[in-house]
Amino acid sequence: MIGEEFILDFFNQFGPFALALLSFTEAIIQPIPPDVMFLPMAYEDRDSPSVLLWLWTIVTVSSVMGAVIGHTIGKRYGTKLLDRFGKPHHRVRLEALFERYGTLGMFIAAVSPLPYKVFGWIAGASDMKLQPFILAGIFGRGLRFGLEALLIYLYGDAAMDAVQWLLDHEIIMAVVLLAALATFLWWLNRRASTTGDAV
Repeated sequence: MIGEEFILDFFNQFGPFALALLSFTEAIIQPIPPDVMFLPMAYEDRDSPSVLLWLWTIVTVSSVMGAVIGHTIGKRYGTKLLDRFGKPHHRVRLEALFERYGTLGMFIAAVSPLPYKVFGWIAGASDMKLQPFILAGIFGRGLRFGLEALLIYLYGDAAMDAVQWLLDHEIIMAVVLLAALATFLWWLNRRASTTGDAV
């Protein structure tokens, strides 16, 4: 990714706070996922469960805290931005989706390669309540980073290579996941309408 090395070099200047800063800002605006810093740190301390637990706590909590800021930005400016760079009827559809599947959508975004920050903006713009937003983020981000740490602890180099491959193909994974999610939502809507017609 263009600029990734520059951004990582910048954050590395902050020593032990680097992971928290990267994770926090990624959930608001910047494009570098915290995994690129979290994974090497977890790998380096893979023989210490207590350090892995501490790193997992840092990356999870700071990511969710950043997402809360993103949610606030979305709540204040999201409607204007979405209408400016998109079409109002697209925003209305997104808002309707969040009203119906908001918590599930945020969980999927938090645990997957989907852009967590963008979903945070949209959640704020569609007035998703903060409590389920935070809970979805904690469970989703906690699961994502927890699985990475657990795999590295159990399998070392093999897990590191596998997770790195997934990160290198993050865009493809996100597209596939979005397509699967869209298909699932279409199926749910069709099933609901069929059930309604039958009644």
